[in-house]
This record gives sequence, C-alpha cells and structure tokens, in this order.
Amino acid sequence: MGYKATYEAWATDPRAFWARAAETLDWITPPQTVLDDRGAPIFAWYPDGVMNTCWNAIDRHVAAGRGAQAAIIYDSPVTGTKRRITYAELLEQVAQLGGALQSRGVEKGDRVVIYMPMVPEALIAMLACARIGAVHSVVFGGFAAHELAVRIDDAKPKAILAGSCGIEPTRVVPYKPLLDGAIEQAEHKPEFCVILQREQARADLGARDVEWFECQRGAKPAECVPVLGNDPLYILYTSGTTGQPKGVQRPSGGHAVALSWTMKNIYDIDPGDVFWTASDVGWVVGHSYICYAPLLCGATTLVFEGKPVGTPDAGTFWRVISEYGVKALFTAPTAFRAIKRADPGGEFIRKYDLSSLKYLFLAGERADSDTINWAREMLHVPVIDHWWQTETGWTIAGNAMGLEPLPVKTGSAGVPIPGYDIRILGEDGHEVPRGQLGAIAIKLPMPPGCLQTLWQAEERYRDSYLSRFPGYYDTSDAGIIDEDGYVFVMARTDDVINVAGHRLSTGAIEEVLAALPDVAECAVIGVADDLKGQLPMGFLCLNSGVSRPHDDIVKEAIAQVRNQIGPVAAFKLACVVERLPKTRSGKILRGTMAKIADGEVYKMPATIDDPAILEEIRQEVHALGYGQSSKRQTAP
Repeated sequence: MGYKATYEAWATDPRAFWARAAETLDWITPPQTVLDDRGAPIFAWYPDGVMNTCWNAIDRHVAAGRGAQAAIIYDSPVTGTKRRITYAELLEQVAQLGGALQSRGVEKGDRVVIYMPMVPEALIAMLACARIGAVHSVVFGGFAAHELAVRIDDAKPKAILAGSCGIEPTRVVPYKPLLDGAIEQAEHKPEFCVILQREQARADLGARDVEWFECQRGAKPAECVPVLGNDPLYILYTSGTTGQPKGVQRPSGGHAVALSWTMKNIYDIDPGDVFWTASDVGWVVGHSYICYAPLLCGATTLVFEGKPVGTPDAGTFWRVISEYGVKALFTAPTAFRAIKRADPGGEFIRKYDLSSLKYLFLAGERADSDTINWAREMLHVPVIDHWWQTETGWTIAGNAMGLEPLPVKTGSAGVPIPGYDIRILGEDGHEVPRGQLGAIAIKLPMPPGCLQTLWQAEERYRDSYLSRFPGYYDTSDAGIIDEDGYVFVMARTDDVINVAGHRLSTGAIEEVLAALPDVAECAVIGVADDLKGQLPMGFLCLNSGVSRPHDDIVKEAIAQVRNQIGPVAAFKLACVVERLPKTRSGKILRGTMAKIADGEVYKMPATIDDPAILEEIRQEVHALGYGQSSKRQTAP
C-alpha cells in the first residue's frame, strides 16, 4: 500500500493496524489486548503480551541462520580503530555481560545507568540490560558530575556501567573522576560500577569498581527474561523547564513494534542493509536508530566515534559511506551545515564512491532550505527532513520512503506518519485554519513506542504534556499544516515571538537568513523590547573563505528579511559570530542565548558542547546594546 492507503488503514482501525504490526515480532505470549484505554488519558499498548526486546534484536536472527552477518560496524577515526561484530558474536557478548550483572544481583526491574562513549560496548550494555529485564538509563558520556548525580538520584540504579574516558578531536575526557564526583554528590549510591578501560586514559579503580572483562569472567551467560509489553525498557532523561530533568519512560512492547515498523516503511531498510545514524547513544536518536531499530530488523548498524569535520577533515562522512556501503545516513542538519561550511564546493564528495547511498535523513532540529538544497545537489539522493521528539521515540511527520516517496517540500518536515493525528491548535484549544501558525498537538492516544509516562512522576507527565489541551499531547512546538497536509515545524512554542502584537516564528526568519550565499548557519532569538514587546536578533556564521566586511553582510541580511517577511518583523539586530552554542547532539541553545541577550541569570546547560561559546555570544550581544547584566548561575 502507498502512503494514503496506509494512513487511512491506520485511521480507520488503529487497533487492527498495530495488531498486524506486532505480528512481525517474536512474542512469548502474543498480546490479546492491543490497546488498554481504561486509564485514559494514560494508555497502554500490548499490556498482556510477553516478550523480550533483546531476543527480537539478536537471538532470533541467529536462530534464523544469519549469525555470520555483521550486526555492528565500529569506526573510530579519533582512535584509528575499526571492528565488525557479527550477530553471533554480539549474542555471546551480550549474554555474557547480562550474566555478569545477574551474578552481582541485578534483577528484572532494577535500574542500570550507562555512562559510555561511542563504542560498541555501549550498545552491548543496553542490550544486556534488555536481556535480563533491567531498565537502563543512558547518560551522555562526559556529562558533568552534578547532572549525572541528579539522574542517579532519580533512577536509583543498582549498577553503573561506564567507560574510563571519551575522546574528542582535540582532547581526552576522563569519565571516572566525573563518575566518582557524581556518586559522591548523589544521595543514592549504586552497589557497584563496571568500568571499560580504554588505553587513552585508564581509570584508577576503587572498592566499588570492577573492570569490564574481569567482572564477566566465569559468569553464566544470561537467557532472555520475559517481560510484559508495558514493562519499561529504558528511562531517557530530557531537559525540563524547571531545571529538573524529565525521565521519559519507554515501554518494551510498543517500542519494539513501532521501531520495527519504521525501518522498512519509513527508512526503506531491509535485513542486511547498512544503516548509519551519525548521532550518540546518549540521545533518543541513538537509542532508536543506532541501537534498537536496525538490530530489530536485522540490518547492520554503524557506530561512529568522530565528528563530521576535523576527524580528520570534511570528507570523513563520505569515506565511511564508501567504505561500508551505507544505504541510508541519518544525521542532524547541523552536521551538514558544518560540512558545507568547511567544503562548500563539495570537493571531498568527489573523492569517494557514494553509489551505495540511497537516502539522507535529517532530524534533531529544523533543517533550513539552503542546507537541504546543498545536500541534494551534492549527493544526488533524496534528502528527507523528518520530525520527532525524545518523548515519541520515532517519526511524527516525515516522508515514508518504504511506503511511497512523496514530493519533497523544502522547509517542511513532511506529512503525518500513520499513528499520529496531528492538529494545529490556537490558544483556546480549537483548530486553526490551514496555513495558520499555532501549537502542534497530537490527538490521543499516541501510537506504540511513545512515552508511557515520566519515571516516578505521572502527575508531572500529565501537567507537562496532557493538561494544556485536554485530549491531546502537547508537543511544545509551533507550526502550520498547509493545504496539502504537509507539516511545517517553525519553532518551539517559546520561540514564537510577539513583535508589536504580531506573532512571528523565529524559524521563518532563520529560513531567510540561511539562504544568503555567505551564511553557513544561523540562529534567531527574541529579545525584550520596551516599545514592541520583543524584537528578533540574528546570529550569522559564515562559510569558510568569506572575506566580505561583516557590516555589509549584516546589512544584506536585514534587507533580505525586510523584503521577504516585511517590515512587521522589525529585524534590525544582527551580528556575525564565529560559532553558535550547541548541545553535543547539535541543537542550538537558543533559549540560553535569549537569556544572555535579555540580561537574565542563566544556568550552564548540561549538554553544551563548548561552554566558552556563551562568553563569545555575550560579547556580541553586548556590542548590540544588550545583555549587560547577564551572568551564569553558578549554583547547581
């Protein structure tokens, strides 16, 4: 079936649709109840089904005779290391680690925190937890001690699995001192820590610690532990407006069903294909599409420890695609902006055979038209923007290439994916006309695989997502749906600014700025103004080799916004910066930038890639007459 027929089949009978999708998995006890809606607006998918995610991701492929196929390819330009792990080898390693955890008292329902760099052992740790029914919580390797401590206190893990260090292009980051500091700060203390020693920075082990391979010696390999469909698989913390992170709780059954369905239907990936998600396991994209989804469908997943530029150059992505025959690449727009900035003419692209590449998928933040067009022209493959969230775990709006490739509308995240009934609502909770900006909401129930609740915080779940628009999930994103049903995600709800009574999307202004020939990437924030309420302020990063005076480029940018959006935008504040502050997943920290510009006290974001950039931003906004009183909040 094509897209329209598939979407209609879901909309007509969602239970039957997701019952059929569940049949592609191995169940110990097949679910008799597809959807339990008795606790609405809290829903449960496959609550009486019994299964194990690890079995479906590894064991069944080995049992089917495909044990010799590569499950994981590891490529680490920062260490010069390459490895292939077959499904049979992965099964052995996962079962052994699972058995080691069981021998030390980790049982079904216990939590395990994983604090690892981008190495295969991070996936092995996740899968070992899934195998024994333990609930894993992956925390981005290198997170500050305080932020890790907060997560330890919330999840209360029996064990922590950690690497001795992470490796950045210019430095080695020892993890063990951060881990020790976090445990010292935390009220909850894990019973033991398993440390993967890396030669680049070996850790001194204490009384609580055991070495990764040593702890597995003599352990009985673990069998798969049966879990209910609604039992939690993992907790993934995402930032909350209160400063207290929110633990997104993912159900086992719905997660496996949804991710299995997406691999063929959205990404057009079959067993044996090489799928590369250039992200980190600390983020939801890494959970879904580095670890679980590719293995659930029997594909080969690529674990890459490096950067799009600098390890060693802007051609590293093309080298990896060529070397391993990657069929589809999934990454963040910021990665391509970095490559485009370093190599605008695509010289590196022409050095490699990219004939295996069929698709480029982008997500993580809004993809500007200029970046999409550049990638399409350079790679000669469909460039597919799609939109989803940590909370959903998979695509809300996109272009389902395995169902039916639809025309691409540059700037749009695509069309609603089966499972999601997307509505654009006004402040009063009523739908707004097509083409009008409003809050993006999803009619309940959410499909399988989305968060079931927040860990140990159901009321907070209700307050954060379900209370603003009763009967809907509030995405906290703003956007429009056009006459053809395409979704345009314009900004986070709090990035819609009010200029003299006119609601404007900062994303629309960014779209104009990104199209300027000298601009590699940009960001627009709203700053307080006594007269108009708010004004937009733009930050421009230029392409490599641009030598024009910055004042000329700024004037051109202001003129272009006036021409394309109009005087109503009141766009007069802009500056050229060397770089933008980002999270380690590539998201621009617009909220923090706005606090700096408004002179507010701000807290250093836990996920920031390089804290020094914030001072650079402060100096630039100061030159524009803003941010004089802003300062970092030093208290945790």
